[in-house]
Amino acid sequence: MFLMRKSDKMELMAPAGSWEALQAAIDNGADSIYFGVEQLNMRAMSSINFTLEDLPKVVERCEKNGVRSYLTLNTIVYDHDLQMAKKLIKAAKDAQITAVIVADQAVMFMAREAGLEVHISTQINITNVETLKFYSTFADTMVLSRELSLRQVKHITDQVKKQQIKGPSGRLVEIEIFGHGALCMAVSGKCHMSLHTYNSSANRGACKQNCRKPYIVIDKESGIELEIDNEYIMSPKDLMVLNILDQVRDAGVKVLKLEGRGRAPEYVATTVKAYREAIDALEEGSFTPERIDQWVTQLATVYNRGFWSGYYLGQKLGEWTTPGSHATQKKIYLGKGHHYYPKAQVAVFKMEAFNLKVNDKILITGPTTGVVELTVTEMYVNDQPANEAKKGDEVSIKIDKKIRPADKLYKYVPA
Repeated sequence: MFLMRKSDKMELMAPAGSWEALQAAIDNGADSIYFGVEQLNMRAMSSINFTLEDLPKVVERCEKNGVRSYLTLNTIVYDHDLQMAKKLIKAAKDAQITAVIVADQAVMFMAREAGLEVHISTQINITNVETLKFYSTFADTMVLSRELSLRQVKHITDQVKKQQIKGPSGRLVEIEIFGHGALCMAVSGKCHMSLHTYNSSANRGACKQNCRKPYIVIDKESGIELEIDNEYIMSPKDLMVLNILDQVRDAGVKVLKLEGRGRAPEYVATTVKAYREAIDALEEGSFTPERIDQWVTQLATVYNRGFWSGYYLGQKLGEWTTPGSHATQKKIYLGKGHHYYPKAQVAVFKMEAFNLKVNDKILITGPTTGVVELTVTEMYVNDQPANEAKKGDEVSIKIDKKIRPADKLYKYVPA
């Protein structure tokens, strides 16, 4: 189902690896979300994913908020997968998904036959305008290869306009790029290390992330061992373009994709919020160095491996990460939602671990609630005013968003 963009601004596409992340993306200003259903998507193993039965509910929640919904069907497809692919395509059509993101030509053809809008995955590896022109027969939006510089991206977008290259919809082909999140050392994610070592194919959504591990190199002649100290030499830092967003816009990019379907809902909330504000500021003329610093500081609070601009600026390549997350804060689990009083706007939680004090920053996540973050200014413990709640207590906190029994309560602590 085609939903008109709210304006001509860059579309902000967010990852949805769970109901919590989906709601977080919507609440924080995403224009579109992308998600997987069971098999045949590149996060088949690393995110919760949705079921076929979830499709109408996903679309309903998105349409209610004017958000586009994109179903990823972008893995390698074998003959025995074709029936499943047809089943997913039919379900997507019936649910009125906005578009499907594909990498296999058979799936591409199925989607076109079904009358679904098609977007080309980065797995196709589009690096020039002639290849783009070929795929314009099938697709309206194309994710370019992650290895291109912004200069190369701009050449392609200029040629789309000059040659009036249009997709099946009759609109000029739109260019999408990855803007934030995990970056793979392989060409546009086409890695075989996991398949080679674990018989678990990254290109089938089952990557074991060999590249994120430490290694010892052995000289076979002398037997000397060298430990690769403090650097994961096959694990790049996370991609970030927020600080060069003006250059991304000037390169003609229409859709900015945030990576992270395997990451936590608070990562989605924080990342979408920062990029939403940055894109809006860019259009309003308030995209300043001071604000950029504030957004980058916020991005650093959630899971990351350090940041670099990838290949877009043509700088020195190979900025490798160091072990673990570089997030400046982490969450610890406290308890679950118990009751919510809508008139008083008070949420009651049952404490199951650790303690909670006034002035602590808390995080609440839930399938319908999404992500709620706030600082506790006052609270009641077992119906009495208090400054601290402990394991076993019932704690009441004023929150202006409905809290549900399925919701989980965390607090943030320095990482």
